[in-house]
Amino acid sequence: MSKDYSNLPYRACVGIVLFNEDRRVFLGERLESKGAWQLPQGGIDEGETLEQAFFREMKEETGTDQATILKVHDEIMRYTLPHHLLGRLWNGKYAGQDQTWVAARYTGTDDDFNIYYHHFPEFQSWQWTPLNDIVDLVVPFKRETYSKIIEAFKDL
Repeated sequence: MSKDYSNLPYRACVGIVLFNEDRRVFLGERLESKGAWQLPQGGIDEGETLEQAFFREMKEETGTDQATILKVHDEIMRYTLPHHLLGRLWNGKYAGQDQTWVAARYTGTDDDFNIYYHHFPEFQSWQWTPLNDIVDLVVPFKRETYSKIIEAFKDL
């Protein structure tokens, strides 16, 4: 008998589109899933502002917080986990995420990145990728969201 996940809430989350001077974006390869790439993202803690969550998550996932926020997307983007992941991620507390995406200009150097900075790293490797190429590199259930991100931030 399968568990009913239909009443699970969605986790508030900040997504980070970090541009370098060549207009490429930081993309990390998931630690537990070779070939699965994603933009940095993470939960917004209770009492935390979007900006605070942005810089905390950036630091946790990349090892640096050297950035200037350029634009906050005005639409919250929701994705639901595929059925095989429901009950497994986030201790089974959420059905997916309600994401607010933030674009920023990276102000540091590549040497500042340390993807193993946090005691629970998320990435095994990283790369700078053209914004238009990210959809083909992410897991299928995130592709619709990433297409919207490209459209929202293509002018940057």
